Amino acid sequence: MKQEKIKKTINILKENYKEYKCGLNFDSPFELLVATILSAQCTDERVNKVTKVLFKKANTPKKILELGEEGLKKEIKSCGLANSKAKNIILTCKTLIDEYDSNVPRTMEELTALNGVGRKTANVVMSNAYGVPAIAVDTHVQRVSNRIGLAKSKDVLKTEKQLMENIPRDYWSDAHHWIIWHGRKVCLARKPNCIACCLKDVCEQNGVNK
Repeated sequence: MKQEKIKKTINILKENYKEYKCGLNFDSPFELLVATILSAQCTDERVNKVTKVLFKKANTPKKILELGEEGLKKEIKSCGLANSKAKNIILTCKTLIDEYDSNVPRTMEELTALNGVGRKTANVVMSNAYGVPAIAVDTHVQRVSNRIGLAKSKDVLKTEKQLMENIPRDYWSDAHHWIIWHGRKVCLARKPNCIACCLKDVCEQNGVNK
């Protein structure tokens, strides 16, 4: 996609989704970190229902450890993959207490060294908790950005790098949300609503999925 078309695409997304932000509810970087770990293969809506209860009981590394791995499993069971998610969250809490005085680190290197934290989760935390420009490539961003032409890769890391090259840095964090919400509302995985799409005049797959 040429730069002029990229600019037009970003402006259209901004106009249609500028009020939309992170779909996960959180009141601290730690809450966002836990919620994002839980969001793997789970909807934000389900995660928000779980964390609404969980965070009233335990919303710090110390309190999560006091809850224990088995107790945490029971709380997050409906999010799916409860065994692995609980184990990773417990190990991450121990690391945060031992190495970061219970604070969540701010860099990609430090975040991805935590259990259960990949680039996507790290980018979500850096962007939404600390205001660091970042693009988190989840399934929506991967699908939509490649469909409309902002990226051209089946590899998530390559897609992230291409988006960083094509989108102005000041727009990274916001554009990430705009693309996500477009994927949730219009550019659906199985049956995208191309006819009603605000990007139909610039999308490189315009009409393919009608």
